[in-house]
Amino acid sequence: MNWDQVVQKVTPYIVKIETPTGYGTGFLSFYNTDKSWCGIATAAHVVSDADEWQKPIKIRQQGSDSVLFLQPNERVIYINWNTDSAVILFCKGNLQLPEVPIALFPVGESLGIGVEVGWLGFPAIESYTLCFFSGIISARQDFRKAYLIDGVAINGVSGGPVLHLTETEGVQIIGSVSQYRANRATGEALPGLLIAQDVSHFHDVFNHVRSIDEANKKKRELADAQKNTEACQPVVQHNAESSVG
Repeated sequence: MNWDQVVQKVTPYIVKIETPTGYGTGFLSFYNTDKSWCGIATAAHVVSDADEWQKPIKIRQQGSDSVLFLQPNERVIYINWNTDSAVILFCKGNLQLPEVPIALFPVGESLGIGVEVGWLGFPAIESYTLCFFSGIISARQDFRKAYLIDGVAINGVSGGPVLHLTETEGVQIIGSVSQYRANRATGEALPGLLIAQDVSHFHDVFNHVRSIDEANKKKRELADAQKNTEACQPVVQHNAESSVG
């Protein structure tokens, strides 16, 4: 599989996230157990203003006419400022998202220096065109759970998925675009480094959602068991005549 095939595979998972103050890129990261709602991963700074001030968010799916307008009471946003990561949870409505999300890179593992990765997003210079970028991992910064990548990121691409391809595992998402740090050492904007946050926050939210699902499942099981117990209880009938003293 080459990068062209990767883009074709990943494109249906990509969404544009629009807020009253700007926009960014996001991607399907998981569903809850019964797929009644989904999680869209992005960068925290893409949705932070809308979350803090309770403003609406528009989710526009790439490659279709599907648009979902989310009011504050129609979504839950989990933000981690330390990693500039966020997950928007909501009922997917009319969005035609794939049934099975692309795998997130395993927790506790990291890619090595020199590995090629790619990323997708909607750059501000072509705000309605999904564009592909690629580069080489220059360094891993464990203290900030991030990769430094020799590649370009443009406003609007923030939150887009950073992808890794192997022959054994196929396509995996290793992180999300956070920012581009230009080199201004000489006073001019020179080529710099892209900062991509890893998927640790997305895994944390997924585990939290799974624990809620399991708790709700146990709650339903207990409620059903209680109903069955009550249904098996003998009905005690009182004889009106015998109760008269």
